[in-house]
Amino acid sequence: MLTNPSEMRKTYDPAGRGYHAVYHEHEINHCPGCGRTHWLIGRVSAECAFCATALPLAEASMRSHVAPVVIQHKNRSQAQAWAA
Repeated sequence: MLTNPSEMRKTYDPAGRGYHAVYHEHEINHCPGCGRTHWLIGRVSAECAFCATALPLAEASMRSHVAPVVIQHKNRSQAQAWAA
């Protein structure tokens, strides 16, 4: 049993952390719960459409939270819109 906070702090060791399942965009992602590949994608997580296992999005955890997120439609007109 750990008694003091200094024993609780450890160096960064991804291999020692163990299995960390995340949803990777543009890859085939198998559900760790049922093994299927159909997902419902949200803003920060993906949910298996069959067994409802939720995984965090790998891209969401890597996003910088310093700047605001600007969402632009891919078919957006490039012309400037001026108010009348």
